[in-house]
Amino acid sequence: MTKVKKFILSEKEIPSQWYNVVADMKSKPMPILNPGTKEALKPEDLYPLFTEELARQELNQTDRWIDIPEEIIEKYKIYRSTPLVRAYGLEKALDTPAHIYFKNESVSPVGSHKLNSALAQAYYCKQQGVTNITTETGAGQWGTALSFAAKMFGLDLAVYMVKISYEQKPYRRSLMQTWGAQVIASPSMSTKAGRKILTDNPTYQGSLGTAISEAIELAMQTPNCKYTLGSVLNHVSLHQTIIGLEAEKQMAMAGEYPDIIIGCFGGGSNFSGISYPFLRYNLTEGKKTRFIAAEPESCPKLTRGVFQYDFGDEAGYTPLLPMYTLGHTFAPAHIHAGGLRYHGAGTIVSQLLKDNLIEAIDIKQLESFEAGVLFARTEGIIPAPESAHAIAATIREAIQAKEEGTPKTILFNLSGHGLVDMSAYDQYFAGDLVNYSLSNEDLAKNIKVLEKII
Repeated sequence: MTKVKKFILSEKEIPSQWYNVVADMKSKPMPILNPGTKEALKPEDLYPLFTEELARQELNQTDRWIDIPEEIIEKYKIYRSTPLVRAYGLEKALDTPAHIYFKNESVSPVGSHKLNSALAQAYYCKQQGVTNITTETGAGQWGTALSFAAKMFGLDLAVYMVKISYEQKPYRRSLMQTWGAQVIASPSMSTKAGRKILTDNPTYQGSLGTAISEAIELAMQTPNCKYTLGSVLNHVSLHQTIIGLEAEKQMAMAGEYPDIIIGCFGGGSNFSGISYPFLRYNLTEGKKTRFIAAEPESCPKLTRGVFQYDFGDEAGYTPLLPMYTLGHTFAPAHIHAGGLRYHGAGTIVSQLLKDNLIEAIDIKQLESFEAGVLFARTEGIIPAPESAHAIAATIREAIQAKEEGTPKTILFNLSGHGLVDMSAYDQYFAGDLVNYSLSNEDLAKNIKVLEKII
């Protein structure tokens, strides 16, 4: 029998709707709150920050399916569908009875899954007549994606890039500038939030929470400007469900259904994208697929954080989100998986974890790079440091399947390639990378700040 390695959908099979998992959740996420009044937000409360359609999508808990505008579908066709690939090489190297599949989102023009939501957000901004947008980026994947999307829709973009990544990943910065974005290292002196942080700590290397504060401040002060976000929020997760909806059709082509689905985890965009379409069968039909979010040991909001209302940014500009969090003042270690260095989790993921509908594990930095190298040597693709966390979790499950002698079907999301992250691999091979663990003392210090919020 001929082995089929790659499964690709035709243009006609690309999904025409996004899936809103909240409609099927018995326990809905707790409401997002206005930080001043502590009352539940209404869509119009978000209009100063987001476009009206994105604000409606953010708070929509009833519509199971949201139509994808035809203009977005046409842009998706540049790179979608992305391949579903059977990882025969990795299976052989691990000598596992598990069947391992990965959804290869690294084939997008920007090299990651982030373009799925970037195109949608840029489209809605253009439709509303917005001319300027702002955002933040950690490792640079989101900033890169939005730079490309903004150029496609004729928008001006300012990106606040976490300073440590600005320095570690110069080629991501170059990509953004190539597509016409202005890139600012965060914290910066261009905003009140940035100036305060630098005054208090002149050597601070930044965090996603800080960059979000700066991007929001600039958006609120710039005429005809909106803020856009690459992860965490519900409308971002909604747009990313095209990943899992495609994978569902492709797994059927392969004649299998996943027992385990894995995604790396920073704020939740790629994990939710691959997971939610399959999760609906657990919620509505009683299937027992396991969903594993793999986060870095140095930023363990799901495995060691608390479920609490918290700000999405460091300065406290955002609404209050019910989330698993390490505290919005948390300063993450300088790991190379910059896209996973965020203090909190999205409200949907947090509720799902609280209800034991998904699982979470943490991965050491060196284990993630070891997994990334093995994947590159067996499958030929160098993964982004973020995606390597999902690969490490997959390897753990495949080894366990071997030890138990139990065949399993594992699906993970390869959220992006690492071709502009090679300096990180250089440091790994030189032995210059180390593991970072969050001490109980540091965790308690940041969590204590939350007592003042609610």
